[in-house]
Amino acid sequence: MLSRTYTVAFNGLQTIEVEVQVQISAGMPAFTIVGLPDKAVAESRERIRAALFSLGIKMPPKRITVNLSPADILKEGTHYDLPLALGILAGMGIVEQKLLARYVVVGELGLDGKIVSVNGVLPAAVMAKNVGKGFICPAEQGREAVWAEGDEVVPANNLEELINFFHGALKIEKPSADISQIEKSLVDMREVKGQESAKRALEIAAAGGHNLIMVGPPGSGKSMLAARLPSILPPMTREEALETTMIASIAGELNGKSLIVDRPFRSPHHSASTPALVGGGRPAKPGEISLANNGVLFLDELPEFSRSTLEALRQPLETRKINISRVNSHVEFPAKIQLIAAMNPCRCGYLGNAARECARAPRCAQEYQSKISGPLLDRIDIQIEVPAVSPWDMAAAPEGEHSEEIRKRVVAARKIQYERNCKLGHPELYTNSCLNGDLLEEVAIMDSEAKALLIGYADKTKLSARGYNRTLKLARTIADLQNENILRKIHIAEALSLRWKVPDYKF
Repeated sequence: MLSRTYTVAFNGLQTIEVEVQVQISAGMPAFTIVGLPDKAVAESRERIRAALFSLGIKMPPKRITVNLSPADILKEGTHYDLPLALGILAGMGIVEQKLLARYVVVGELGLDGKIVSVNGVLPAAVMAKNVGKGFICPAEQGREAVWAEGDEVVPANNLEELINFFHGALKIEKPSADISQIEKSLVDMREVKGQESAKRALEIAAAGGHNLIMVGPPGSGKSMLAARLPSILPPMTREEALETTMIASIAGELNGKSLIVDRPFRSPHHSASTPALVGGGRPAKPGEISLANNGVLFLDELPEFSRSTLEALRQPLETRKINISRVNSHVEFPAKIQLIAAMNPCRCGYLGNAARECARAPRCAQEYQSKISGPLLDRIDIQIEVPAVSPWDMAAAPEGEHSEEIRKRVVAARKIQYERNCKLGHPELYTNSCLNGDLLEEVAIMDSEAKALLIGYADKTKLSARGYNRTLKLARTIADLQNENILRKIHIAEALSLRWKVPDYKF
């Protein structure tokens, strides 16, 4: 007898429907799994055998052959346990095949028959909805699965519950949708004393989704400013929240939570490896650049990261996605991030301070700053100095704006950008940082004085084509914050002041 159940295989965020074919036939007792299973799938034989035994069900003394179709795709993970077990139960006549074929199934089995949580439940539930099937998953992850908005979600605690469910002896209720918010400290922009120009740069970065690097001595407030950027960012749309949650689900970082609605803020240590930052491993997992999707990736002490790790960021900062290529697979993850970086001007950190700079200045600064390549810096829209704040300035500084006040201006500017892009036929573009080519020329219309200033500056400083376009994007964001349609000289001038650093810090 041949029975069929359905599950999924993962390729990045892409899900592929897998048909689990189970045949129980006469012959020498054996349990064989074919269809490119990895070690975890092959070991499912013993977990299934023990789980059935705990229910008083003995495996038939026959030849059991399981085929995972399509057979040319590598099957990785423990979520195949439950569909394999249900396929065997259908082959033994314990579960009705017609009922089982209506569901996509994921779940790991414990030796006592308990259904254990697995990674990737949300994207699997989305796939089940797209193919018009119900979805069976571990009970702990039912709240996660319902956000796919499928017709039927069956969260089960153990194998016995599922058997009773298919026999009609037990009704399993569909869980209610829930929203999880990332635990965050109560930080506010008003807590930053001084640094008014840096606050202005952060507001522009938030309004247009621009990348930013801050250069300054230790203790000047770079990390403090970066940590408060999420407090002025607009809330995620439902599509962004769903995509962010799917990435966290694939990476196994949901921990029982459901939909994530707060923009992620990831701050990896500078010892992070290249795969940890951009993704990799086997099976391929998303890295920090994807876990920060639709949010902020903060790289503190930027020159302390390895050169190869930083250079791996160059392509994703342009394409807003990361491609992980291996001999056996090619995986793509989204990387729609806002990169915020911070660094000292030199290794000792006190370049320009005659009382504290080291004896090797300014040579040590040149060596330290040379760790950041020109092509990477060219992809960072805003490059500003964050000078030290004196105790007198801190004591006399008035209380600044609350984050909520700044956030209102950011939300208004982003609304202008989105509505403009929708009128031009590009509703997928939310911010000015995504503009390119003809679309950028169409929205960044300059008056004669602004055009003369930008062209003259670009010619004098040998500004690259990428630098020219990114200056236009910055100026467009500044104009949007002021609700102006035409780019004027003042907008270009402010964009140029944010784009280039003071002469003391020559990269």
